[in-house]
Amino acid sequence: EKYSREQEIKNTKKMREILEDLPGFCRQYFRGIEESTGARTRLAYAYDLRVFFEFIQRENPSLKSTSIRDFPISILERIGREDIEEYLDFLTYYEKDGQVFTNDARGKARKLSAVRSLFKYFYTSEILTKDVTALVPLPKLHEKPIVRLDSDEVAKMLMKADSGAELTSSQQRFHDKTRLRDMAILTLLLGTGIRVSECVGLDLDDLDFREKGMLVHRKGGSESIVYFGDEVEAALKDYLEQRKQILPKEGHEKALFLSLQNRRITVRAVENLVKKYAGLATSLKKITPHKLRSTYGISLYRETGDIYLVADVLGHKDVNTTRKHYAAIDEDRRKNARNIVRLRNNKPDSAHEPDLSKTEQESSETASPESEPL
Repeated sequence: EKYSREQEIKNTKKMREILEDLPGFCRQYFRGIEESTGARTRLAYAYDLRVFFEFIQRENPSLKSTSIRDFPISILERIGREDIEEYLDFLTYYEKDGQVFTNDARGKARKLSAVRSLFKYFYTSEILTKDVTALVPLPKLHEKPIVRLDSDEVAKMLMKADSGAELTSSQQRFHDKTRLRDMAILTLLLGTGIRVSECVGLDLDDLDFREKGMLVHRKGGSESIVYFGDEVEAALKDYLEQRKQILPKEGHEKALFLSLQNRRITVRAVENLVKKYAGLATSLKKITPHKLRSTYGISLYRETGDIYLVADVLGHKDVNTTRKHYAAIDEDRRKNARNIVRLRNNKPDSAHEPDLSKTEQESSETASPESEPL
């Protein structure tokens, strides 16, 4: 199976497990949104709805003896605006099975979005007579600054990854085995802006060096061809020479990037290697694979000024998503424009008059009255 298909099956299995903890009517809801959402989105919604219904059961004495699975859909009609507001307050801090959970505004907004989606589905299906969640605004989110590597930090990170300089003694033991792989992964992420999940999902036959392109399985299940430049091509070819000497574990023969256990590398492993090498390049920025994606997106936008091209290359279905993330660049460009146009030459002199060149002075002296400025 393709990696993307394997992940879909894995998420489907998890989904079925969580559905056992949700009211029966949620099955209809998830079937109803299947065509418009990805498997990972539905799984995230299921986790969040489980928290919501556990809260409803906890806060209503009449429901404590009723299994959440047996909640009737009429219970949604009984939920009011105040209940939703109390739920958001509850999410700030709560305990479950001995663990403490906290949510900031972003976490609350995500969980409320899941509840909103549920109510909206049954309201538009004319099963509910009202959608109380529409009365509760999403928590206000503060814009996060775009964290990225500058060109010097990118060069430094790649240099450290290539040389292994400043790695710990335990990290040095594996560097010779992973150097070409790590360089290929870092160069690919920085040179194409693909997501970390898209990177680990690449198979050998997804690469086409004649066209300098690769088939990427996008978030949401779509596919697209992403093209790469000379630096990415060189790093991939260097790694593939080493990859030919590795005997993958059964079931991982097609995987492009392999772990030291000769299995398809995981998202967590790529996150760790990015953190390791980025930490050698900058101690002030928390760099993740997604920040490398931002680094590429910003660089591409700065070079082209074409937000639609950036959206297409990054695989954003809605250009407004791209614009939201990279709007700060437009602000930088507007700021830089403030001193580009000069209204007059501001060389200081006692009379505060323009410093005319000799040619301009001669022209002024010989100008006819009709040509003098008003």
